[in-house]
Amino acid sequence: MKNTIISLKDITVSYDGEQVLGGFNLDIHDGEFVTLLGPSGCGKTTALRTIAGFIKPDKGDVFFYEKNITNLPPHKREVNTIFQKYALFPHLNVYENIAFGMRLKNRSEKEIKRTVHDMLAKVNLTGYAHRGIGQLSGGQQQRVAIARALANAPKVLLLDEPLGALDLKLRKDMQVELKKLQQETGITFVFVTHDQEEALSMSDTVVVMDGGVIQQIGTPTDIYNEPENAFVADFIGESNILDGVMLEDYSVKFAGHVFRCLDSGFGKNTPVDVVIRPEDIKVVEPNSTLITGDVTSVTFKGVHYEIIVDVGGFKWMIQSTECREAGDRIGLSLTPNDIHVMHKSQYSGRFGDYSTFSDEMGEDIIASDEAALAEAAPAGDAAGRKNASPDASSEDGGQNG
Repeated sequence: MKNTIISLKDITVSYDGEQVLGGFNLDIHDGEFVTLLGPSGCGKTTALRTIAGFIKPDKGDVFFYEKNITNLPPHKREVNTIFQKYALFPHLNVYENIAFGMRLKNRSEKEIKRTVHDMLAKVNLTGYAHRGIGQLSGGQQQRVAIARALANAPKVLLLDEPLGALDLKLRKDMQVELKKLQQETGITFVFVTHDQEEALSMSDTVVVMDGGVIQQIGTPTDIYNEPENAFVADFIGESNILDGVMLEDYSVKFAGHVFRCLDSGFGKNTPVDVVIRPEDIKVVEPNSTLITGDVTSVTFKGVHYEIIVDVGGFKWMIQSTECREAGDRIGLSLTPNDIHVMHKSQYSGRFGDYSTFSDEMGEDIIASDEAALAEAAPAGDAAGRKNASPDASSEDGGQNG
């Protein structure tokens, strides 16, 4: 077990009376590449800035190798931060940008020169020392920012969505470069992103967050294959999430049928959420399996087709190399290994149906339908409908976000 380098203990942070982190606890180990992953507003950047010292928590403590650093200012912490906009000095060339932090620490010119050239070699920018920042591409500027941060030999490097401004192919290149640098230097990286692919491809440990609360911590494989609730299952990749009942160990009922599964320990007749990844579903003839449905749309994705299937009013997603046409009736075949059972949570019923791909679009469709009904109805009916309980929107099993 690696040593714990950073501990956040019972951290609470509020902005203008609104709590962003509440009772937040996290241990980060020496030499790890840790990613804080979640949607905008989930508190991941606040957690990062608390580690950096830019935010002092309302409650709780920050520890660095078991030493309480909660009140230590940012410049005295053995961490460096790389921001999305890099914060390079436009009036200094590449060499002087990288040397800046070392000059503040009164390093010798000989040491500065050696370190700058070592850092430029690490980020594949040898020969760029005397270029102006304005002469560099976005990817090159980011590598200068990384070199500047590494030049001070921090124990921890904090990266706040540093790839957000790059195009797709450059992002992929930089994902590889960052992981390579982390492995070469052995420095602990704490990386913030809302991009699931980035988190899965780069990290040793992924911390999934929502609403200022950690939803799950694990390896990328564990997070993807064994999500702990509907939010994690939906946020990491694509997931069909259905209401089910755990009849007994290794037996679960959903979509009107009973299936064997690999899960146990839920008790008898326990309501659960059932997760089935789109790539695990096999398309078969409708008379050869329990679950059948009608294809509503097909999208070619290059290596596979993304097929949306209406099964009793619930829209499933299938990812298959076999093409089907809209209107086809097909069967969906599952093995016990394809079925993952989770406890019910506050997120149950909110995700997993592919009528739409986002909460926003789903909410807009419901609101639009309600408005159209109100406009079409006589005044008395509209008033009555407005006061009725809106149960129609709760019957579709939730929207995928």
